Amino acid sequence: METIYAICVGIITAGGVFLVLRAYTFAVVLGLTLLSYAVNLFLFASGRLVINGAAILGESDVYADPLPQALVLTAIVIGFAMTAFALILALRARADLGNDQVDGDKD
Repeated sequence: METIYAICVGIITAGGVFLVLRAYTFAVVLGLTLLSYAVNLFLFASGRLVINGAAILGESDVYADPLPQALVLTAIVIGFAMTAFALILALRARADLGNDQVDGDKD
């Protein structure tokens, strides 16, 4: 299970890096979003992947670490705000420059 999880996180990271390296602002914003999802999945996996594990001590023999879950929840909120801000900046740049290029060229 850990191998499949790691491969999926790697694929999401590779897709995010590919989109960040594109020359269009919407692709860059989408790539940053994918990278934040990959980091969230990585943080979530650091709390040990346990099936049917309780988040509260004493409920089960095997429990999940609540700290990575709290970190991921905080990262989701921050990532949403960052995505909204970057999208507004991309829309403003498109309106001011008249194109969607990251470097501002009209090619």
